[in-house]
Amino acid sequence: MLSKFNVHVKANASESKIEDFGDNRYLVYVKSPAENNEANIEMLKMMGKHLGIPSTKLRVVVGATSKDKIVEIVY
Repeated sequence: MLSKFNVHVKANASESKIEDFGDNRYLVYVKSPAENNEANIEMLKMMGKHLGIPSTKLRVVVGATSKDKIVEIVY
């Protein structure tokens, strides 16, 4: 199972969805704005559901204020 993966987040999207590009790369569209960490929180919830793990087991390790992030699964 992967432990780290790359995510590009598009905030203020018209719909929430995930595109999986393989090689641990994802494009995540979130309805939340990129303010007050709202987009990150929605993205982590969506990725947790997509991967079948609790979102509390995910954390952004690089790019918390950027569109491009590295997310880690915490065991």
